[in-house]
Amino acid sequence: MASKTKTYSKAIAEIEKIIEEIETDELNIDNLSKKIKKASELFELCNSKLHDTEQEVEKIIDSLN
Repeated sequence: MASKTKTYSKAIAEIEKIIEEIETDELNIDNLSKKIKKASELFELCNSKLHDTEQEVEKIIDSLN
């Protein structure tokens, strides 16, 4: 899986770079599978960070009520 210390912003930037490489044909077919796997791992990391942040925000809001 992608590094746990990677920030959400860096992960999104890396996903965007991979997408750009695919769309502009900069990525050769030999590396396509590797890059798609990496993008999937980064997506999972981002999803996890979003979920964790949502939980934290809900706890803060609940404590204010």
